[in-house]
Amino acid sequence: MQRVESVLKKSLLVCFVCALSACASLPPSQAENLCATFIEKDEWYEQARHASQKWGVPIPVLMAIMHQESHFVADAKTPRRWLLGIIPWFRESSAYGYAQAIDNTWEQYREQAGSWGAARDEFDDAADFIGWYCHVSYLTLHIAKTDAKNLYLAYHEGHRGFKSRTFIKKITVIKIAEKVAKQARQFQKQLNQCKI
Repeated sequence: MQRVESVLKKSLLVCFVCALSACASLPPSQAENLCATFIEKDEWYEQARHASQKWGVPIPVLMAIMHQESHFVADAKTPRRWLLGIIPWFRESSAYGYAQAIDNTWEQYREQAGSWGAARDEFDDAADFIGWYCHVSYLTLHIAKTDAKNLYLAYHEGHRGFKSRTFIKKITVIKIAEKVAKQARQFQKQLNQCKI
C-alpha cells in the first residue's frame, strides 16, 4: 500500500511540474500592454533589457518586432500548406519560435553571436536574436536602431531584400511595418510609466 501511495505521489508531482512548465510558455494575457506583460512574465524585462543593452536596440523596438512575429507564442510556426485541400503538407517556411527566425538565419546568429546553445522557443534567446539582427541591419544598411519601421522591413525581407527594396510593391508588408512602428511607440509610452 505504501509503495502505491509513493508512486501516486510521484506521478502527481510529475503532472504538477509538467503543468507549471506548460503555463510558463503561454503567451502573456495582455500582450498589447508592455507593463502588464513584464509584470506577468517577470523574467522578460531583465532579459529584454540585457538584449537591448548588448545590441543597442530599444526594448520597445525588440518587443514590437517579437509581438508582430509571434504574438509572444514560444513555439509559433508558419501555417502548413495542404495538398488537395485535405493532406497536411510542408510549412510555408522554417520560421519558428518567438522571433520567427528561419533555420539559416538562426544558424548564422548562433555562429556570429557565439550563442551555440540558443533556442528559438526561449524568450531570452529570441530577444537576443532580434537585437543581433537589428544591429546587423544598422551596420550593413545604416538603419537607425530606433527606426522600428525600417528595421522590421529588413527583418521581414532580409538584408538583401531590403537593399534591393523588394518591399516596395508589397503594400501589406509596408502596412505591417508601419503597425510595428506604431506598436513600438505605444510600448515606449507604456514602458515610460512602468513600475518594474
